[in-house]
Amino acid sequence: MPLDPLPPARRLLAVVAHPDDESFGLGGLIAAFVHAGVPVDVLCFTHGEASTLGRHDGQDLGERRGAELAAAGDVLGVDRTELLAWPDGGLADRPVVELAVPIAAMARETGADALLAFDHSGVTGHPDHRRATAAARTVADAVGLAAFAWALPEPVATQLNREFGATFVGYPPDELPMAVPVDRQRQRCAIACHASQATDNPVLWRRLALSGSTDHLRSLT
Repeated sequence: MPLDPLPPARRLLAVVAHPDDESFGLGGLIAAFVHAGVPVDVLCFTHGEASTLGRHDGQDLGERRGAELAAAGDVLGVDRTELLAWPDGGLADRPVVELAVPIAAMARETGADALLAFDHSGVTGHPDHRRATAAARTVADAVGLAAFAWALPEPVATQLNREFGATFVGYPPDELPMAVPVDRQRQRCAIACHASQATDNPVLWRRLALSGSTDHLRSLT
């Protein structure tokens, strides 16, 4: 499959549910936009305090994951990272229009003309991912911003689900119009900042191996 240039954007706002989503999921794409000279900001809704992954060494998990997010943003070249304090695991219980408010505010403040998020399925079906994406789409539709979604090809999702009993959602080639070359090394450096979540995460490493040096985008609107 031929690779495509990045979609046009003057400034990009990435919208995610948890610290590490910007690296584990969007890291390759964020690094690609930054490398292309597009300023990128990140809005993260939760501190990820409900995670059961990794060892926390007695430190408050929300505080630790917030620090990991800031460090990963520096590695990826993010201009600004905004960490909110919505309840981890509870975004699906909040109205989409309520979640849309901080996205719209940050887009105005930064001058973003494009949004980046997980695809409608949340990639894994995670309710927080799906809700954050729904809020991003609501903002894009309301104010006329371009919006792009990171998504997985069907073969990658199918293989991961077969090997790990996971719930990844994939798309056929005709529903993934943009295949973008990405820098996995930069992404892996950002992932390493999230030591509380990446140390024992075989699904993550397998997904990156299956994806190779290409990530896929589809329209969010």
